[in-house]
Amino acid sequence: MPKLWDTTIEAHRRTVREAILETTWALVREHGLMSVTMSQIAKQAGVGRATLYKYFPDVEAILAAHHERHVAGHLTELAELRAKPSKPYDKLQAVLGRYALICYYRKRHGTEELAALLHRGERVSGAEQQLIDLFQDLLAEVAAAGELRDDVAPDELATYCLHALGAAGSLPSEAAVNRLVAVALTGLRPTRRGSVKPDAT
Repeated sequence: MPKLWDTTIEAHRRTVREAILETTWALVREHGLMSVTMSQIAKQAGVGRATLYKYFPDVEAILAAHHERHVAGHLTELAELRAKPSKPYDKLQAVLGRYALICYYRKRHGTEELAALLHRGERVSGAEQQLIDLFQDLLAEVAAAGELRDDVAPDELATYCLHALGAAGSLPSEAAVNRLVAVALTGLRPTRRGSVKPDAT
């Protein structure tokens, strides 16, 4: 089979898959998870039911694929911010600020029912680990520049960033998100000389 033909088929498959993902997400947001059927999705996406089942076995699988693609896009965006040629602390501020906004908007683009379905399993754990690794690498770079507190290990601070900024999803506005990011960044700064460190007990 000619390479051009292979490329054309693959492009067609990607187009169909994208149509299925976007159609399903729109239908679920409009009607609710339990109200959407594979027949509805096929009709709305303009594909036959047999074709739809060649791509996905059920609605949950479609939503999981949509979520995985969404998460991958966010990870790529954060990695690109991390790779920009700027000062370590400036990159940290940009990455944490963007992550907090992602958390903020994520809660506004879905229901609790969808969140319970999508934010579970090994794929989510893997995405969280990638985030922690990204944060940890960036924090180590900030530490090497002397701009990170040295009484807490970077891996612990990376986990702190993940969970502290995840709270942005429950905040009422972007301004509140920015304040949360500022508080988190302040907590990452080096401790003042002569200050009393908290008792570890």
